[in-house]
Amino acid sequence: MGRVVVLGSLNVDVVTLVERHPLPGETLLGEAGGTFAGGKGGNQAVAAARAGADVAVLARVGDDGPGRAYLDRLVTLGVDTNAVSVSSTAPTGTAFITVDEQGENSIIVVAGANGERDRALVEHASSLRRGDVLLCSLEVPLETVADAARAAHRAGARVVLNLAPYAALPADVVALADPVVVNESEMRALADSGLIPQSLLVTFGAAGARWGLEGVDGIPVAKRDLGDTVGAGDAFCGALAAALADGADDRAALEAANRAGAAAVRWVGAQPDAAL
Repeated sequence: MGRVVVLGSLNVDVVTLVERHPLPGETLLGEAGGTFAGGKGGNQAVAAARAGADVAVLARVGDDGPGRAYLDRLVTLGVDTNAVSVSSTAPTGTAFITVDEQGENSIIVVAGANGERDRALVEHASSLRRGDVLLCSLEVPLETVADAARAAHRAGARVVLNLAPYAALPADVVALADPVVVNESEMRALADSGLIPQSLLVTFGAAGARWGLEGVDGIPVAKRDLGDTVGAGDAFCGALAAALADGADDRAALEAANRAGAAAVRWVGAQPDAAL
């Protein structure tokens, strides 16, 4: 069984509950939903750990209380944080999230320390071994993602690339990923870019997901059981990486990821019990 190493962001999520999302120029009253551990990197690392993987995270936080609290939480959940670096110039990243009564969310991310390049993260990626999985998302500098993906691939590790939030990456990086994971809007942006992944997994929310010739239907969740959709895609990716690191074939890994994504919409916030 290999390790899952997650390269991505660690954010503090500030959640506001609203009846509906505001129109441009409109002001709505909301209800405080809480402050939670989030960021795509943290969410995916926690999901992989919940799925039973041996997990390490490659990330960057500020030298502040929220950053220290987040790292303490990850350690408690069994995630190796030894490769997380601390910025002396930027705060821990923050995401401002509004969630409507249907459970749909909109998110504004202030990168903070996540936006700083750190060559040490690439060096850690180069130490991965065959059987390990490097899971990357795009809330950190794209140069870091590209260099880390190449380094891990050269070392014999498998690279899973979640193109979220969507941004253009070099063609060679997209080509080496197995798979590239996108949702429907990201798939359209990828198609418009002209890049063709060798391995493409598309998620369709409640409708399920498809990876090449393999497809799974969505798992119904009753409205009364719905928390919100924040972090559902991250839970999917983390569980996918965990299954692949455990030696699962594509079909079994897709099914495990689908179950994790459906479970994630049952709680409020990007991670279960993630209040900070």
